[in-house]
Amino acid sequence: MQKTNHIESNLRSIPSVDKVLNAPQIMALLDHSPRWLVLMIIREALDGLRDSVRESKEDLDSEEALNNTVTYVKEGLENIQRPKLRQVINGTGVIIHTNLGRAPLPPEALHSIHEVAKGYSNLEYDLAEGKRGKRVAHVHDLILRLTGASEAFAVNNNAGAVLLSLNSLAEGREVIVSRGELVEIGGSFRIPDVMRKSGAIMREVGTTNRTHPADYERAINDRTALLLKVHTSNYRITGFSAEVSLQEMAELGRKHKIPVMMDLGSGNLRDLSVFGLKGEPTIQKVLSSGVDVITFSGDKLLGAPQAGIILTQGSVDMELIKSNPLARALRIDKLTLAGLEATLLLYQKKDYLSSIPVLKMIHLSIEEIRKRAEECLSGLEKVNRGMMSLEIQEDVSSVGGGALPGEVIPTYVIAFGKGMISAERLDHSFRASSPAVVGRIKDDTYRLDLRTINEEEIPSLIHIYELIVNNNI
Repeated sequence: MQKTNHIESNLRSIPSVDKVLNAPQIMALLDHSPRWLVLMIIREALDGLRDSVRESKEDLDSEEALNNTVTYVKEGLENIQRPKLRQVINGTGVIIHTNLGRAPLPPEALHSIHEVAKGYSNLEYDLAEGKRGKRVAHVHDLILRLTGASEAFAVNNNAGAVLLSLNSLAEGREVIVSRGELVEIGGSFRIPDVMRKSGAIMREVGTTNRTHPADYERAINDRTALLLKVHTSNYRITGFSAEVSLQEMAELGRKHKIPVMMDLGSGNLRDLSVFGLKGEPTIQKVLSSGVDVITFSGDKLLGAPQAGIILTQGSVDMELIKSNPLARALRIDKLTLAGLEATLLLYQKKDYLSSIPVLKMIHLSIEEIRKRAEECLSGLEKVNRGMMSLEIQEDVSSVGGGALPGEVIPTYVIAFGKGMISAERLDHSFRASSPAVVGRIKDDTYRLDLRTINEEEIPSLIHIYELIVNNNI
């Protein structure tokens, strides 16, 4: 009975909705926020307070309850009105980081997106003819010029490009693919699953580690629609292994009059072997092998927004793909198209390596990274106040994005060693900042890789660390 009276007394101390709503600080919120939203958070706060009162043995002070509720409402409103998708400083050293949005865009692409987004555009309007046009026409000739393909089409991503191509060219028929190439492309999306959804019938040949031309030859029959090769861009089989080359695949296709399709994954227009990175074929080289259909991503090594690009040559009729009803469901939007075109235009310039962020990061010399690391360290030391030990260390970066598995690039990192807070706690503090900072932990040290942190981000990084230091002293 006494407990019941205690709870009832505390419940009566909880402020009413109107009392909270009429508090001066809450009234001020109504100048910029809708009443229904403020009321929703007030009711949420009061419901939570009632639940805690029923579990608590402490007396509830009515004035304190009102103040706490007002604080909760202010913070709650601020939280739900803040964008969840926000800027991140990438200190991981993974250049094409899938979880962090893959390729950062060139300034030219950002400008083009802004110009197209702020008003109307000729997305599907032929200005010369004064009549309806086709959206992919804006990048069609540009893609052909850069790749040497006969035809090109763009959709919203590479999984969509693979799905559309398979459905258009092989629905209800067999597609022959090596077991060693049945990859999972991230986020639990697997090539066999995409093939099933396309309506094509998968015919596996070879083994996980070894597939030969004869395996394809034996599997070909009158139901075969395509020979499929998938670039295993996110893993590598070494040791006792064998795969059928592009040239051998193309010869088999020509011999049996069956198109050969390759899912290249990470579209690459630049030979990266000049940077010491081997194993990532260029789009041009794949086309020269005689492959009939190629699909690849826009937001990986190409350095553009997320998109899927389909190239064809030889006997494959691109109209089968373009006229497929799925093409509309997978079509590229105007903002992506604007960014894609602007990025591709840069490839027609001599200095494109320094214009496209992904390629610039790959191309960055170890001397330039060291200089950047020294600048960053100097700023961090000025605000460190003995919080952590700070030093520049040698380390390695990676390309990421399902490209060049096992290949690493020398780099320099800022290593935050032993100090007043742990590496895990520092990691949490950096991730909670604005902009958020994402690094990596290795050997009990928190590390920020200066290959993927550009010069413009260093002042923000130093300011964020200063706030973390001040909050922990």
